[in-house]
Amino acid sequence: MSRLMISISGIRGVVGEGLSPELVARYAAAFGEYCGGGPVVLGRDTRPSGPLMRHAVIAGLCGAGCQVLDVGVVPTPTVAVLVEELGAAGGICITASHNPVEWNALKFFHHDGLFLDPEQSRRHLALAERGPALVRWDKLGSVECLPQASEAHVRRIKALGLLDVPALRKRGFRVAVDCVNGAGRTMVPHLLQELGCEVVKLGVEDTGLFSRGPEPTPENLTALCETMRTGSFDVGFALDPDADRLALVDAAGVPLGEELTLALVARYVLGRQPSPLVANVSSSQLLDDVAREAGVDLHRTRVGEINVSVRMRELGSAIGGEGNGGVILRDLHLGRDAPVGIALLLQYLLESGRSLRELRDELPAYAMIKEKIELGEMDPVRALERVRDALPEATLDETDGLKFLLEVDGGPAWVQVRASNTEPILRVFAEAVSPAAARGLVARLSGSLLVSG
Repeated sequence: MSRLMISISGIRGVVGEGLSPELVARYAAAFGEYCGGGPVVLGRDTRPSGPLMRHAVIAGLCGAGCQVLDVGVVPTPTVAVLVEELGAAGGICITASHNPVEWNALKFFHHDGLFLDPEQSRRHLALAERGPALVRWDKLGSVECLPQASEAHVRRIKALGLLDVPALRKRGFRVAVDCVNGAGRTMVPHLLQELGCEVVKLGVEDTGLFSRGPEPTPENLTALCETMRTGSFDVGFALDPDADRLALVDAAGVPLGEELTLALVARYVLGRQPSPLVANVSSSQLLDDVAREAGVDLHRTRVGEINVSVRMRELGSAIGGEGNGGVILRDLHLGRDAPVGIALLLQYLLESGRSLRELRDELPAYAMIKEKIELGEMDPVRALERVRDALPEATLDETDGLKFLLEVDGGPAWVQVRASNTEPILRVFAEAVSPAAARGLVARLSGSLLVSG
């Protein structure tokens, strides 16, 4: 079975099982045409298929007459920053983010440094389906390699008004960081050192193979947690392979979960820059509490970074993101960015004078359960329709998939099912005041899905 997905999140598939060099070159050439043959920033993560994909993308872009600004192995947010910094017509990052190593993908950036929105994506895909128009032999594009370009990302983070870099350097936090042998393995430790941190590094080898499961979820962070327990650290940071998601581990070596990242960073930023908070509909209800404490409104969007980014731009939001560890700070750029999340969290620790655990304990405690259901031959639209009445006592939110809001064990709770943008699966998320309550909600909905599928 061909394993290829085309969605708002880009072109994604298993290399050799749907994702081929020919297909990659075609979509890259179509994007070059979409960009009017202008300069395009190209970056990638560390996957073994990255060099193959890079050559195919370069072939397509040069065939469309583009100058390729090749910035090498860099985080996805670095590509976004460089599109703006270099005044490019667009950008492509070769990464399948949290997907397993056999997957790869193309993520496309508009000239404003944001991912393509749905209408822009439709225009690009229409060009690919029609077949891109290649230029004459004497109009072919060229390649310029910019190996130090990621320094611009570090420089822009250090220049943020929310940061006091001299004070951070004076404090000298001791941190451990797990880069999963991914795209952040060079840039993120460098940023930490620029912020005066003493850094113990994990997952920074140039192997092309991830040093653990790619998602920075608690079950994948055993090495980082053990490191934290064997030394005197202030905080542990864990990245995904393209460094747009950030998870936290406290000084006792306890993983705090991805959902806490945005809640803590938003709490700090909103204390300095009150504005509407924006997050996707699958993110923790901790954000409702953070927004309420700050006296601002929380706006929920469909899942997909671009949906949050566009809404933030419309509302003038200072901070937003996604509960999977994706922090978006408007003052840097309107995209998920683990490096800026790290910097802001360190500044919060500095200004509060409290430990990460103390900051966490100031927020309500909820339990979130996340499960996947393989689609197989199941039609996701029909499956969702059949579970619409699974929880008749709940209020239904149809912003993305089906989200049921209700009260369980005397506290607020919700459970959601939706089709993934990045894998051939259904995602079932639930959150409640206890793990048992959250698991019960997942079981109710998953059971209905499996029966009806």
